[in-house]
Amino acid sequence: MDKDRIEGIAKQVKGSVKEAVGKVTGDTKTQAEGAAEKAAGKAQSTVGGAKDAIRDTFKK
Repeated sequence: MDKDRIEGIAKQVKGSVKEAVGKVTGDTKTQAEGAAEKAAGKAQSTVGGAKDAIRDTFKK
């Protein structure tokens, strides 16, 4: 598993938590930051998945 996938998943989790805290507290800035962090994590995880796929292709 590529390090980008691991870091991306961690960002997604952190962003989800931050977004939820923002919703509960009514803090729209925190909620928006969480959503942005979650999206960035998803993108990073996707890049890591692509790297894994390429690496697996060349191992065969």
